[in-house]
Amino acid sequence: MILQDVLLPEFIKVDMEAEDKDEAFEELVAWFCQTDKSNAGKHDAILEAILVREAKMSTGIHKGIAVPHGKTSAVNTMHGVLGISRKGVHYDSLDGEPVYLLFMIISPMEDSEKYLRLLKHLAELMEIPQFQIELQAQKDPQSAFKIIRKFEEMLASNSV
Repeated sequence: MILQDVLLPEFIKVDMEAEDKDEAFEELVAWFCQTDKSNAGKHDAILEAILVREAKMSTGIHKGIAVPHGKTSAVNTMHGVLGISRKGVHYDSLDGEPVYLLFMIISPMEDSEKYLRLLKHLAELMEIPQFQIELQAQKDPQSAFKIIRKFEEMLASNSV
């Protein structure tokens, strides 16, 4: 399971408007539900899954990056949504700094193994400093997706 399998260009929102964590969750869930019409009526259930997980501990886990995630019976396949903020989102991160990249992962209840593999993969990508720098600089979803593919391919070729 790699990020580009669940995070399609249409689920990438550049120039997020949210200023804080709650607004960011609302903005990303709304973007997902507007974009994927099959999940249009599932906004509240998806948002609730993200909020329940976030209440346990902040998912602002890496300098400038957050990975809000949740499991819900409202979806039947794993989905990813990326938000890119130019001004930063006040997130209650572990380091107290704002986040600029938000990778939201929405998973069905029964996909625990795939879910954990994807989170591990994201953590590996975050360890590459250029990944964040290049991704944050993108101005449109297609360019951001190309950066994700580039770094996933680099990561795959280094792990062989």
